[in-house]
Amino acid sequence: MNLLALAVPDYAASDFSEETWWLTLIKAVFIIVYLIVNVLIALWVERRGLGRMQTRPGPNVAGPLGLFQAFADAGKLLFKEDMWTRGADKFLYFLAPAISAFCAFSIFAVIPMGPNVQVFGRSTPLQLADMPVAALYILAIASLGIYGIVLGGWSTRSTLPLYGAVRSSAQVISYELAMGLSLVSVFLMSGTMSTSQIVAAQGRVWWAFALIPAFVIYCISACGEVNRLPFDLPEAEGELVAGHMVEYSSMKFGWYYLSEYVNMLNVSAIATTMFFGGWHAPWPISHIEFLNSGWWGMLWFFLKMWFFMMLMIWTRATLLRFRYDQFMSLGWKWLMPIALVWLVMVAVVRGLTAWVEISLPVMGGVVLAVFLLVLAVLWLTDSPEPEPTDPADEEYTGFADGFPVPPLPGQLPVQSPRAARAAPVTVATAVIEEGNDE
Repeated sequence: MNLLALAVPDYAASDFSEETWWLTLIKAVFIIVYLIVNVLIALWVERRGLGRMQTRPGPNVAGPLGLFQAFADAGKLLFKEDMWTRGADKFLYFLAPAISAFCAFSIFAVIPMGPNVQVFGRSTPLQLADMPVAALYILAIASLGIYGIVLGGWSTRSTLPLYGAVRSSAQVISYELAMGLSLVSVFLMSGTMSTSQIVAAQGRVWWAFALIPAFVIYCISACGEVNRLPFDLPEAEGELVAGHMVEYSSMKFGWYYLSEYVNMLNVSAIATTMFFGGWHAPWPISHIEFLNSGWWGMLWFFLKMWFFMMLMIWTRATLLRFRYDQFMSLGWKWLMPIALVWLVMVAVVRGLTAWVEISLPVMGGVVLAVFLLVLAVLWLTDSPEPEPTDPADEEYTGFADGFPVPPLPGQLPVQSPRAARAAPVTVATAVIEEGNDE
């Protein structure tokens, strides 16, 4: 067996020719168990990781190194009192968390976790299903998950959950657009929307390096998509407590909590599939045929997925929460225009390489240089922010842009007519009293 192959590995898409119904059932059950186990790992890793990054111990009582803390939390959610709000729409109130959990678990169905392997004498890919538009399936299921958020806030007939649901739906929709645009450039370069074929197309170079702007936009949008710091505005504890989940308890809250962590795994798996070569081994291990085939693919996929999970945990421990206007401005005024400009450039490159004999790396370098030049021009021509002024130098009228506002530090509040009439009398009385004392 040739363990060291110097040629570039030739990858193939998933082959479902020997698939049977019982193999599909086994893989479906495995995906559910795989995601739940990874959520338990994520709970422990995140708490211990945040503790180390923020100079505190983290969970260290429930079991050795706090390993049983996730099981303790699961038991608490299972046996906690299940409350139902009096004015809630019972059916939608129960259906909303089920929608979120169902959509979260469904995305992994088209994620390739490895090549074809032998299972009970049959060749089957380590993937539940694939289709020519598998990437559109991912985007569609992610969009359906918004209904779980919106219905969860609306069905409670309460103010704060509704505010949280509206804020969360606006956030998810805004950042899904930027995420979708970043993925379109991957579709153009791969020539397909099948997830297994996209993985196979990254035999020479991972799209994270060839499509750096799209990769960065995806990573930022993914944090906004799953409501993670610094983008957890729908669940800002100082404003909306827990967003659309305020009125939920017990396992109805647990389904929301579970779907949030499963969605973290989803965006990490999608990043691995679309930009990091999927289950392929990293260079130079990819040239060793034995370590780049068979069940080894699951190990590389797991490590790459957890690389993105650790990035999100690291981001949570480091950055502070955005203001909501800053957050929406980032999505609509920066990420989407940049993604559109990059998409047009990638489309031009694909068109030129189809008509002119120009090597793809050279053309890609030219496009990247032009893209960075455009960004520099936009950055330099951006209107500067107005210089800050001292509030004490501005006259306070009690209104700003037609709305009543409180005085800023250094500004004197507007006196009422009664206080204005009483002020001279008070001053005169004080002068007389001062003269009597002398």
